[in-house]
Amino acid sequence: MNRNRKMKVVTYSLAAGLLIGSASFASVAAPLAGATAVLSTDVETQTEANSYSTLSGINLAMAGMLSTATTEAQTEVTESETEAVASEENKNEAADYTGIAIAQVDNYVNVRSEASEEGEVLGKLYNNSAAEVLATEGDWYKISSGSVTGYVKSEFVVTDNPELAASVSTRLATVNTETLYVRADASTDAEIISMVPSGDDLTVTDESTLDSGWVKVSTEDGDGYVSTDYVALSTEYIYAESKEEEEARLEKEEAERKAAEEAAAAAVSSRSSKSSSSSSSGRSYSAPSGTSGSAVASYACQFVGNPYVYGGSSLTNGTDCSGFVMSVYAAFGVSLPHSSSADRSVGYAVSTDAMQPGDIVCYSGHVAIYVGNGTIVHASNPTNGICYSSVNYRSILAVRRIF
Repeated sequence: MNRNRKMKVVTYSLAAGLLIGSASFASVAAPLAGATAVLSTDVETQTEANSYSTLSGINLAMAGMLSTATTEAQTEVTESETEAVASEENKNEAADYTGIAIAQVDNYVNVRSEASEEGEVLGKLYNNSAAEVLATEGDWYKISSGSVTGYVKSEFVVTDNPELAASVSTRLATVNTETLYVRADASTDAEIISMVPSGDDLTVTDESTLDSGWVKVSTEDGDGYVSTDYVALSTEYIYAESKEEEEARLEKEEAERKAAEEAAAAAVSSRSSKSSSSSSSGRSYSAPSGTSGSAVASYACQFVGNPYVYGGSSLTNGTDCSGFVMSVYAAFGVSLPHSSSADRSVGYAVSTDAMQPGDIVCYSGHVAIYVGNGTIVHASNPTNGICYSSVNYRSILAVRRIF
């Protein structure tokens, strides 16, 4: 089976106040063990798992969960409440794609202990994975990728191609203030088009305004600008996976899958006497049934039409995107974080062409539940509330499966 790993190269980690507490995960949805390569002062370990596709492996370390906030409280939060202190040596910089070697293979290439087909297989370097070339021996490269250092045939690796490196990576802006304002233009006087909680990752779409302290990012409410005083810019690549990491991941995948199924069965059983419930509006909702992704999707769909509330987690009275996913899965006994960024590491990774109902679909600063037929259900924004959308209405960062 294919297994991939991701690394996050941090270009800047800003010291800013008022960060929310660290994310918590139940055993049924905990990130899997492993080692992420983070080129910064901190080394964060996080393994992303996948028994279904080639997209699993080492994933980003998680930032904090969003605190539940009322609508009144959110209007009082401003960027000026966080005192950001930047120094010349700790400045957000544009991505540097030089010196990055990228694997170009149909599936994966084995990383061997010596420059020979007879060498021991130490791990796998997957298509579009990033590596550093340490030396050349004949038609072999000695490479370093994640925790794996060994040899691959040079024909499978492309070097000195910044354009390719940029195309297979994801440029991210991680929020490090309590509430980040996304603005219509690169100015604090510009209209606020969206608010994003601490720890969320936003996809950077344009860095042409970086010198003036702003970058353009993608959000659920459209593209807008954020001040680099309140985000940490980084570049995420796919990375290699060692034999030991692959074996440990597969073992933990199976254990966590069983734990999730048992938790769901217990939750459904405890609610068997409650066939339905009612909201304050008089609308009736069926209790969750079954222990499958399809059951999750069916349960989630009945809340379409209910309101969106930033920081909320009520399926009937108002929730935001991650609160919606969290509360739907809570009904099945599965504990998930209240953070769209943290949701990128729960459960198991799935390729976009293998999505099934109940899978969690992660976007830039947003998260949803796949319900089948190319459709997601999600708490979109204050205008649309909980609604249906095409799964490809925005670029997908990750797909995660719990059951």
